[in-house]
Amino acid sequence: MASVDFDAWMDQCSGPGTVWYAKRLSANDTLANRTHQAGPYIPREVLFTVLPILDRPERHNPDARFPLRIDSHDGAPRMVRTIWYNNALHGGTRNEARVTGFGGRRSPLLDPENTGAVTVFAFMAGHRGTVSQCRVWVCDCEAEESLFEQRLGPLEPGRWLVWSPDATPLLTPRPASATPCRLALEDIPTAWLSAFPSGAEIVAETVKMRPEHGYGPDDRLLRRRDCEYEIFLSVEEAVEMPGIRAGFGTIDEFVSRAQSILQRRKARAGRSLELHARQIFVEEGLIEDEHFAHGADSEPGRRPDFLFPSQERYRDHSFPPDRLRMLAVKTTCRDRWRQILNEAGRIPIKHLLTVQEGVSEAQFREMKESGVRLVVPSRLRAHYPAVLRPELTSLEEFIADIRPLAGPTPGREGHATPPPS
Repeated sequence: MASVDFDAWMDQCSGPGTVWYAKRLSANDTLANRTHQAGPYIPREVLFTVLPILDRPERHNPDARFPLRIDSHDGAPRMVRTIWYNNALHGGTRNEARVTGFGGRRSPLLDPENTGAVTVFAFMAGHRGTVSQCRVWVCDCEAEESLFEQRLGPLEPGRWLVWSPDATPLLTPRPASATPCRLALEDIPTAWLSAFPSGAEIVAETVKMRPEHGYGPDDRLLRRRDCEYEIFLSVEEAVEMPGIRAGFGTIDEFVSRAQSILQRRKARAGRSLELHARQIFVEEGLIEDEHFAHGADSEPGRRPDFLFPSQERYRDHSFPPDRLRMLAVKTTCRDRWRQILNEAGRIPIKHLLTVQEGVSEAQFREMKESGVRLVVPSRLRAHYPAVLRPELTSLEEFIADIRPLAGPTPGREGHATPPPS
C-alpha cells in the first residue's frame, strides 16, 4: 500500500517544473495480451516536451535515463531508459520513442490486473533538458480515478493528456481521421454559442457530418465517436475561450468556470457511447419501443441502458426469458462492470458494451462467472488477450442476435410486432 493517498500525492506533484502525462493503461501497455512492448506507451511528442535532451535528430537513436518511482505501490526508485528510434532520419523507416526498464511483470505498470487503470506520470524537470525524477501513480479503484477526474476531467481509453501547473500548453491526442470534424467558428450553429448543445444535439450533428455509409456498426460507432469528440472540443473552445481570455475578477469566478467545464466534459463522456449506440440501433432498422427500450426501468429503481425487445415484453412474464436481452454501456469496465449485475433480474446474462482497450484474463473470467458478456467493437479486439477474443461479441454480432427477438412468441401468433423487412 502507498504511504500517502492519491489526493495528497497530486498536491505534492503539482509544483513548478512538473509535467503530468496521464492515460489509461491498455493491454498493450501491460502484459495482459503478452505483447513485447515492455511498458506503457508514451508518445514521442510528449517525451520531447518533458525531456528536450532527447530531441536530437542529428544523432542516431539518441537516448537518456532518469529515475522513476511508482509511489502508489511504494516502489523503490529505478533507472529507466528512453530512446528515440529515429532511423527514418538516417536511412531507415522507424520513427518512434520508447521507455524501457520498468522491471518486468513485477512492475505495477506491467501488471495485467492494472489494464484500464488511470495512470499518472509526474515528470520533474532537471538541468539542461533532463528529467530529475519521475513519480508515478497507478489508480487501483474507481474512487482514485474520480479524484483525478475532479481535477482534470474524464480520461477515456485510447486518449491521453499532458498538464502542467506552469501553464505549459495542454497536449491532447486528436482522433486520427482523414476528414477531421473540428468546426470553425463560423460553422458552429449560433444557438450553440449562447446555450451549450446537449449530447444528443452533438451526436445528431456528427451523424450529419459523418453518415459513414458503407461502414458496419462497429466502425461507424468508433469513427463517429472520434468525430463527435472533435465537434465537442470545437464548441467548448468557441464558448469558453472568450471568457477565459477576458480574465476573472475573483478566484471564486475562476474555480466556478473550471468546475463547469469539467462537469460538462464528464457528462459528455458518460453519455457519448450510449447515444451513439442508440443511433446505430435506429439505423439498423430497430424501432424504439418495438425492438428496444432506451433508459426504461426493468424493475422499480433499476434502469439498464437498453432492454430488448422492449420494456413491455420484459414486464410480460409470459414472454420467454431466453428472448430477452439487456445491454449496459460503459466506456470503461475495469471497476464498473459490477454495477450492472442487479439490473434486469429476468435476464441472467448481462451484455456490456465498452471501448476499454483490453482486460486481464483473470478479470474476464470473473465477469464471465458473474454472467457478464463483453460487447467490443471489432477494431478493438486486438487489444484483448488472444485467448479471449473468440469470446468477445462485436456490436454487429450483438445486433444480429437481437433482431429476431421481437418476433411472434411460439404458440401466441400476433403477440409481438415483427421486425421491419
